[in-house]
Amino acid sequence: MIRMLGIETSCDETAASVVALDDDGAPQILSNIVLSQIEDHAAFGGVVPEIAARAHVEALDGIIEAALSDAGVSLAELDGIAATAGPGLIGGLIVGLMTGKALAVASGKPLLAVNHLEGHALTARLTDGVDFPYLMLLVSGGHTQVVLVRGVGDYERWASTIDDALGEAFDKTAKLLGLPYPGGPSVELCAERGDATRFAFPRPLRGETRLDFSFSGLKTAVRQAANAIAPVGEQDVADICAAFQLAVTDTLAERVGRSLSRFREDYPDLAAPALVVAGGVAANTAIRATLETLCARHDMRLVAPPLALCTDNAAMIAWVGLERMRAGLGNDDGMDFVPRSRWPLDEAASPIIGSGKRGAKA
Repeated sequence: MIRMLGIETSCDETAASVVALDDDGAPQILSNIVLSQIEDHAAFGGVVPEIAARAHVEALDGIIEAALSDAGVSLAELDGIAATAGPGLIGGLIVGLMTGKALAVASGKPLLAVNHLEGHALTARLTDGVDFPYLMLLVSGGHTQVVLVRGVGDYERWASTIDDALGEAFDKTAKLLGLPYPGGPSVELCAERGDATRFAFPRPLRGETRLDFSFSGLKTAVRQAANAIAPVGEQDVADICAAFQLAVTDTLAERVGRSLSRFREDYPDLAAPALVVAGGVAANTAIRATLETLCARHDMRLVAPPLALCTDNAAMIAWVGLERMRAGLGNDDGMDFVPRSRWPLDEAASPIIGSGKRGAKA
């Protein structure tokens, strides 16, 4: 059995996990500890980097100790240590990666510096054993991308947002309407009581052949609608949320549908073509239902890992370490690897037109 410790501190979750490969190559999650900082940031309506980094420093040692204890293994019994090295908030990344380096030096185990996005990209292989190649829709707080996953370390970005990520659009809409943080669940809850037909919000980039996304204009339309009827009441908020969520699901159906068509054309002989959805926004039930319908239309299956493994966690980081070790890719990144606040999966990709430097690097 091969055992890997994973460490995740890229945003506002402090997490550690031990994942193993048994002698037959089947994965086992031996422990998965996640400490959320939602309460620490709720008063600010979003994540405060300095507070997040300080919280990681205070909690990480105990979280790692708990993960090892739950897994029933000691540091000496591990075969490697995988730590998120980017992308993310630089303060948190420093805490996690430096801790991983210290443990690697102390134990003599190899250190694997992991791309957080690769964790999301490969989680479906941990949970569902999905075979390469497959398509991934990543919808998280900071990323909205469609990525072709050809193999471990082999990724091609087909689409990205040219402005706001979908998670940012949810959070900013919630903040505008006075809803509590985190914004995504609050908007979804309000939308259940709303009339989605009351407001006619745009479907950004609809009809364009390019595969990219845009959510900034939708967010602006929400603000204009709220200002036009101010002061907004409880039902107004519910109606705006419902109309916003409908615009989002319609946009995803049209935008992602184009990527699915391309995937089916490029890989016509796949026995079980799959769309994998990852990231915290994937927890939205309306979005999942839309993607289920879309995949059925394209004769593909939708693979959505359990919510605990869609949001930030360390099991996915440990799993990347195991996948890379098994594939012979970078068994030890050494002590010289530095954290990267921006680290695209496909570093050779061209900048997204309209996104500026931020979109090109994120």
